[in-house]
Amino acid sequence: MNTADGALVVDIARRWIGTPYRHQASALGAGADCLGLIRGVWRTLYGQEAALVPPYTRDWSEARGQEVLWQAAARYLIPKSLSEEAAGDVLLFRMKSGAVAKHLGIVARLGDMASVIHAYGGHAVVENALSLPWRRRIVGRFAFPAPEEGDTWQL
Repeated sequence: MNTADGALVVDIARRWIGTPYRHQASALGAGADCLGLIRGVWRTLYGQEAALVPPYTRDWSEARGQEVLWQAAARYLIPKSLSEEAAGDVLLFRMKSGAVAKHLGIVARLGDMASVIHAYGGHAVVENALSLPWRRRIVGRFAFPAPEEGDTWQL
């Protein structure tokens, strides 16, 4: 399956930088959480939501230990090997050992200056260094599928 242009994905994600952190939100400039950022990039690439997202709490999948976010990512995005790095990849993070994976970001740069764009609680949508502490938390890597003919890109 073909993947979306990584440089385009990064360009779209960077437009969200500075958007305040708002739990469950996905509105450029008004508020977004990490899932809201991914949803916003998706809408720009394809012209609509991938799926209706039900309300969720900050600890939404921890009580049952279900990898809900991982399953959703695998359903809508293209799973990749952890070692197959590319700009525009969606990263899935496990923030605590033994907990469910529940944070997402988009790879902006590779190499010595590697960075990730993500909506970080208590901050905003930011671009941070993809430092070793962040890298240790990566448990999944995905790519956006290439838009199909007829999909509208709203740049």
